[in-house]
Amino acid sequence: MRVLVTGGAGFIGSSFVRYIVNTTDWEVLVYDKLTYAGRLENLHDVIDRIGFMRGDIADEEQFGRVLTEFEPDVVVNFAAETHVDRSINEPAPFMRTNIIGVFTILEAIRKRIDQIVLLHVSTDEVYGDLWNTGKEATESDPLNPSSPYSASKASGDLLIKAYGRTYGLKYRIVRPCNNYGPYQHVEKLIPRTIIRILHGKPPVIYGDGSQIRDWLYVEDTARAIHVVLEKGVDGEIYNVCGGMASTVKDIVVNILESMGKPRDYLVYGKSRPGEDRRYAMKCDKIRNLGWAPHVTLKEGLKITVKWYIENRWWWRPLLDKRYVLADHPW
Repeated sequence: MRVLVTGGAGFIGSSFVRYIVNTTDWEVLVYDKLTYAGRLENLHDVIDRIGFMRGDIADEEQFGRVLTEFEPDVVVNFAAETHVDRSINEPAPFMRTNIIGVFTILEAIRKRIDQIVLLHVSTDEVYGDLWNTGKEATESDPLNPSSPYSASKASGDLLIKAYGRTYGLKYRIVRPCNNYGPYQHVEKLIPRTIIRILHGKPPVIYGDGSQIRDWLYVEDTARAIHVVLEKGVDGEIYNVCGGMASTVKDIVVNILESMGKPRDYLVYGKSRPGEDRRYAMKCDKIRNLGWAPHVTLKEGLKITVKWYIENRWWWRPLLDKRYVLADHPW
């Protein structure tokens, strides 16, 4: 199998690349723009076993050339702008990458319609806030995004479905819940909390911290995507969730306790604009393919805290005072 991994130098993408390189004999080419969130340091331990090309998924000419030269069987698309806070402040890059970039990929694959399967990595955020519903979203539920980020991801999903119906494009979509683990960018909740504590600053919770998310260790997501590639069905969507729902406050308190800080060593900031209170999904479809998470939330958080403490070389260059050390990033 020849696999082109777009966005493979990012957080989840690099975890997938690492997993595939260590468990299969597939040939992997990573195609990544190397924005602030995509770094070759994320691939430092496998870089000599993969191909790499720097490029933008929205660059039609370059991306088409890569498909012609590499001739992949599968394109796995992780390339995306992902941070909700940044999408609130500056939505334009999210529209360009998450919508125009997906369109560019689709057009390039359409010219090779019988040769390539697209596996697209989406997000549970496309279902929107389920706080008042008491339900869990299924793959057939309508999309109801709340932020510029989730709206751009929902748009990409709908484009892919349209190309499948109109042109017969072979695709599979996965929608993971909140991922965490080593190599996650420092602007995200868990690494941001760890790094603030290491800098002697209290972690910040937006609003009252009662927002509910399902949490999944990143390597379990990498395994899930591998399972969908091996056993999934073209034209299907697969929710990927851990069944380990927890409030934002409980996550932060767990980290505080593991780092020897009192539970009340935190501050409450203003709520994020358009904040979703609860995400929740049913994941029967992917479990029926034989996948289940291996890492518990408690175990995963312990591994993650330890990794950030021991790998300051990795995250020091990424510190952005607007999103990490500031109390209010918008």
